[in-house]
Amino acid sequence: MDRAIGRTRWRIFALVFVAGLAGVGVMFGGLSQGALAASFSVSGMTYKASGDKLVGEGVVQYGSVDQGGSGAHPVLVNGFRQARIDNFCQSFVVPGLPVVGDISVRIAAPAMSAEDLVIGIEQVTGDLTLSNVEIGRDAGTFDKGPNGQTGQPGTFGIQSDGARIDNLRQTAWSTTASTLRLDQVRISADTGRNECY
Repeated sequence: MDRAIGRTRWRIFALVFVAGLAGVGVMFGGLSQGALAASFSVSGMTYKASGDKLVGEGVVQYGSVDQGGSGAHPVLVNGFRQARIDNFCQSFVVPGLPVVGDISVRIAAPAMSAEDLVIGIEQVTGDLTLSNVEIGRDAGTFDKGPNGQTGQPGTFGIQSDGARIDNLRQTAWSTTASTLRLDQVRISADTGRNECY
């Protein structure tokens, strides 16, 4: 009798989990068609992303805040008119699910490319090179980044023609893009904590 109850719970869990993965697919589909707004309430969880190399054109950086039900989160906004990441990985952890505990969801692709990519970053590390950079520019006067992507007038900003980050490791709250493409994408879910880095 206990065994039958356990099987029933696993079936329900599987249905709910598959629906969740489908939601991730819908989210990426919406981003690729520019269907999601650039401003939204963020979840109470960060995610991690990594790549061997990021190359971007039309780059802006400035401080801002991502708002959500869990409160306000200070972020470094990184905007790219165009960007490509080699050996892309993104992961997030859903903690404390009944029966199984923590679950890690990983999205991996040999290459990710995007247009009008805007990321709300908590922390980023790597080897950074900026070309034709302007440091200390008024963030309200950007003219190189994604269309209309500016910061608060009078605040500190950085913009450059291009950027390269080797050994990219970042923790972020949000990502938007007018177009986002993942070549040979693989989405997986595993019990425990199995993040990109």
